[in-house]
Amino acid sequence: MRLLFVVQRYGPEVFGGAEVFSREFATRMAGRGHAVDVVTSCAVSYVDWANVYEPGTSELDGVTVHRLPVDRPRDNELFNALNVRVNAGLRPTPLHLQRAWMDLQGPHVAELPSWLEEHAGEYDAAVFFTYLYWSTWAGLAAAGRRVPTVLHPTAHDEPPLYLAIYDLMFRLPDALGYLTPEEATLVGDRFRLRRPSVTTGVGIDLASEGSESRFRQRFGLGDAPYLLYIGRLDPHKGTEELFAFFEAYKARRPGSLKLVFMGEPIRPIEQHEDVVVTGFVDEQTKHDGLAGCLALMMPSYFESFSIVLLEAWVHRKPAIVQGRCDVLDGQVRRSGGGLPYRSFGEFEESVDLLLHDEGLAADLGRSGRRHAEEHYDWDIVLGRYERFLESVAQ
Repeated sequence: MRLLFVVQRYGPEVFGGAEVFSREFATRMAGRGHAVDVVTSCAVSYVDWANVYEPGTSELDGVTVHRLPVDRPRDNELFNALNVRVNAGLRPTPLHLQRAWMDLQGPHVAELPSWLEEHAGEYDAAVFFTYLYWSTWAGLAAAGRRVPTVLHPTAHDEPPLYLAIYDLMFRLPDALGYLTPEEATLVGDRFRLRRPSVTTGVGIDLASEGSESRFRQRFGLGDAPYLLYIGRLDPHKGTEELFAFFEAYKARRPGSLKLVFMGEPIRPIEQHEDVVVTGFVDEQTKHDGLAGCLALMMPSYFESFSIVLLEAWVHRKPAIVQGRCDVLDGQVRRSGGGLPYRSFGEFEESVDLLLHDEGLAADLGRSGRRHAEEHYDWDIVLGRYERFLESVAQ
């Protein structure tokens, strides 16, 4: 097949769930012998959409990448004010304000619709990743006139999903790709759609290894047990609540337990003698950290799929997750690989259980590993995805 992936940012310097998922699928489908192109922006950061990459066509890991310039960086002062008005203001929100919000949301790539009008017909299918941004909102209509289209919404239960501006957009694609059953249910309930669909999940490298001793030495952890968070240090990811819960836990349960935050700090974490902030680290350091942790912490209320849960299970580590996020709750319950919490009391009890019951922690970790092997080996995921795209193309 000749496939076109459309995504707002693309490249090894780009970090974000939908963007990483799109790159994994594009690269691996190319590795299976398909001709894969990507059309994207020149931006690296979703905060300002500033052009960083050079416009034009290049090759990355067997994928042909077409980069188009963003017209203008985002005016965050104006966008943030309008974002509050549109997503938290009086209802119903006037459609003209929603359109202004979408325009500022970006990335506004004026060349994208005409590029798709001209080139989309050269492919067997066009695959769009994530519903939220202008590139999908404007691109689906342009591509759909030329080629069968697939939308991976990577949706979670958040205010923008309920804006009327998406009512038509979600009816444009010929098929939908989901990461979890919870996402499929959410989108189905919200839009009342009947479309061919597949729940793919994301594959994982089952052979990843890490060095616990190297990680402990590098970050001065000694032999203390530690909980590990991996991701952006961002209030929207629940990191501030996680810090507050851990601080309260330590006040009630003094001891050697530590909490390690691993990731890019969008908002700095307060200082605490038992909290370690590593900043952004490379892949190997991430796996070193997973190899030695007591448990992976996932405090986010808004997820469409958690790849780091799979990464923890590859290392046979249990997870403690935000139970009010249906996706995380579903992932740990289906796998038997972790414990969900919905309050500080449940958080405290979950940490106590894993800290003092090594057998339980080991059982949960083994269950997670078994689940990853049975459902998220890349050959299984890609075989399912390939058959789905072939049916869409036909």
